[in-house]
Formats: sequence, C-alpha cells, structure tokens
Amino acid sequence: MKRIALLRERVAAAGATGTHCPASGLWAPDAAPQDVFTIFEGHIFPSYKGAPTVWRRSTAGSTSR
Repeated sequence: MKRIALLRERVAAAGATGTHCPASGLWAPDAAPQDVFTIFEGHIFPSYKGAPTVWRRSTAGSTSR
C-alpha cells in the first residue's frame, strides 16, 4: 500500500536561473514578485533583467495587477 505522502504532488517551490523548471505554471523572480511569467516543465529558468535570480512558484490569486 502506498503512503499518503507519495500521493501528494512533489514539486519544488523554487528554482534558480539555469536550472530546469520542475512543473509548468506561474513563476515569479525573487527580485520582482509582482512580475509573473508562465514557464513550462523542463524549460530552463531564464535570467531576469540580465541577472541570475531565484524563481518562486506563484498562484493566480496571489498576484495583484
């Protein structure tokens, strides 16, 4: 029997420039959390405004535009 923990979605909540995106969705750079981008699973996280950054998973409800 599988453990409940194995049934939950295991997706990293952050990734650095140059690493692969673990899951498709909305991602925001640490430097500007209000700027949200759609990045697809397997794509490499880009730099933000020419500088490396950490990308954090965002939800549609947490953005205010």
